[in-house]
Amino acid sequence: MSSITDLIRKEIESLSTDPTKTNVGTITALADGVAKVEGLSKVMFNEMVEFPNDVLGIALNLEEDTVGCVILGDTSSLKEGDEARTTGKLLSVPVGMELLGRVVDAVGRPIDGKGQINTDQEFPVERIAPGIIPRKSVDQPLQTGIMAVDSMIPIGRGQRELIIGDRSTGKTTIAIDTIINQAKINKQGEESGDPDFRPVYCIYVAVGQKNSNVARTIKVLEETGAIDYVTIVSAPAADNPANQYLAPYAGCAIGEWFMENGKDALIVYDDLSKHAVAYRQISLILKRPSGREAYPGDVFYLHSRLLERSARLNEDNGNGSLTALPIIETQMGDVAGYIPTNVISITDGQIFLETDLFNKGIRPAVSVGLSVSRVGSAAQIKAYKKVAGKVKLELAQFRELAAFSQFESDLDATTKARLDRGARIVEMFKQGAYNPVPVEVQTAVMWAMQNDFFDTIPVNQIAEAVESLKEYLSTQGTEACNEIYASGKLEEDTEQKLKSAVEDWKRTFA
Repeated sequence: MSSITDLIRKEIESLSTDPTKTNVGTITALADGVAKVEGLSKVMFNEMVEFPNDVLGIALNLEEDTVGCVILGDTSSLKEGDEARTTGKLLSVPVGMELLGRVVDAVGRPIDGKGQINTDQEFPVERIAPGIIPRKSVDQPLQTGIMAVDSMIPIGRGQRELIIGDRSTGKTTIAIDTIINQAKINKQGEESGDPDFRPVYCIYVAVGQKNSNVARTIKVLEETGAIDYVTIVSAPAADNPANQYLAPYAGCAIGEWFMENGKDALIVYDDLSKHAVAYRQISLILKRPSGREAYPGDVFYLHSRLLERSARLNEDNGNGSLTALPIIETQMGDVAGYIPTNVISITDGQIFLETDLFNKGIRPAVSVGLSVSRVGSAAQIKAYKKVAGKVKLELAQFRELAAFSQFESDLDATTKARLDRGARIVEMFKQGAYNPVPVEVQTAVMWAMQNDFFDTIPVNQIAEAVESLKEYLSTQGTEACNEIYASGKLEEDTEQKLKSAVEDWKRTFA
């Protein structure tokens, strides 16, 4: 009898020392990319679960008798009765400089045909955001290269600025312009040899988009030379909802590696509306109770735990930063929808794009009234702050007056002057796609507007005049711009040089 007891004791000891033996279960139900598994008694929430044929899943529902696992990848090779085994580790993605210039899927596997990514570093997909103590206030500019944004809604490193608007209003274009501008600044900084220069590395997360749109974005980044500073995480519309749900977190983990290694990174989530829909789909399949608009109760936490991971860390914690540009698509300009209001309350401001302005040819179609940056002029260089201080107020006054003045036939001189100035500012802010403008040139153009150099030019020629001035400043009148770039200030002697340069341009343009 004692020998049988010893055998049983040894078997129990071997089970307790080998966790994989105690954590083997079987699939009891399989549908819509979700497997119900029995027997995984020690599985953790968000743990990776191994299925046959190298298929992985994540444990998302921990119920009394079963575990709900969302399958990553193809479920066609699985069937009821198959074995499932816990791995003992949370889902992780590869991180590091080796990911720059690459296109990866939601779990960090390369999908660009350029071979394996040679990095041995990994970060968990889900991580706790930095607390209050390691953070630092946002005061370093992150220039987008878009005049309407950099002057009125400035973005700082470590900020979370929402880009919101209806379909086809140029939301992605603003994000891609920002990425292209970072690449331009990075190249300029590397050429200058400045030891204090800090490049910004970019991550672009495409959720639920058409493959053709992602390919078009990659082509633009390659043509502009920005691809070397960008990692693209793609979970297209054809992917299963689990991949679309994971992609933003995977991109965030890649960005956090830069932040925690004392570097600056920018991440674009394009877009979180589709991310919320993918999560709703998973939740409904997992039989979680639905709430408002059929979204689960934790849909706010879905985005808050993602966006809170963006921060600017203080010197004791490496002085790195992760800036987030989430994108949300509205329906018929409804900013008061469930998901838009959720993300607006999480972020530090929003760039609202209006369909009416876009259709009128005012591009980027930034709404002055609804757009705001809660960091404000703290994220602008001193020179730009000096010349762009009044422009938002002037443009807001113009919008109000323009709405009322269409009913008035007889206007007083002051109102006419404000309308005229506003119309010129609107024309000045018009800018083509994928053509970001350096901040020193923006400062010079804004200075010329504030000092009435465009007042004698007809309104319908302002956009042409602004392009002409930009070209002049980047070829012949470079001295003043170089001084602004070097010091970040607009001193009296720099202003004199700028004045003579703009006067020379005005003679040639006239």
